[in-house]
Amino acid sequence: MASCEGTFTLGPATARLLVHTGREGKAARAGHDLEIEVEDWSATLHLGAAPADAQLSLTASSRSLHVLSGSGGIQTLGEDDKSSIKQTIDDEILKGGEILFRSTGAQAGPGSTAAKAGAGDHELQVDGDLTLVGNTRPLKLTLVVASDGTFSGAATLRQRDFGIKPYSALFGTLKVKDEVTVTVDGRLPGP
Repeated sequence: MASCEGTFTLGPATARLLVHTGREGKAARAGHDLEIEVEDWSATLHLGAAPADAQLSLTASSRSLHVLSGSGGIQTLGEDDKSSIKQTIDDEILKGGEILFRSTGAQAGPGSTAAKAGAGDHELQVDGDLTLVGNTRPLKLTLVVASDGTFSGAATLRQRDFGIKPYSALFGTLKVKDEVTVTVDGRLPGP
């Protein structure tokens, strides 16, 4: 990882942190798969000579989630709908709690030697602890750092693991899937 070694401060100016939800249930057709952006967050990423040297810490404000879009559904997701979803997230789901992630270890990911990682790309499997609504659970994320300084990462979590009951409507016939995917894409800041 010699080309990208160092300690980097990340946030909305250098990367996009997104949450992706799905839907299920008999009335799933009426709902939307959501793409939500976290607008207030900061992270510190340390990359060393070896994959095991990697460290990541992240703090985010759960009140800064902004619904970007909703795919599917019978009707287009309007601005009033987006505002209502944000309020539900704030009041009923995350309740304004701080979101924290702290890595506990890292290793080379399978893509580091696979064809899907380009020449000079490094894939890391990062283990850590995620805290949501006061509950801390282990979380694994994949992080790919390219030799040009761009990076992307993804992790999937189950809401119920954190004591969150997935949102439901229409007498439980429309539900947000328990599994939520979080992605990050950006560029390491230069010297």
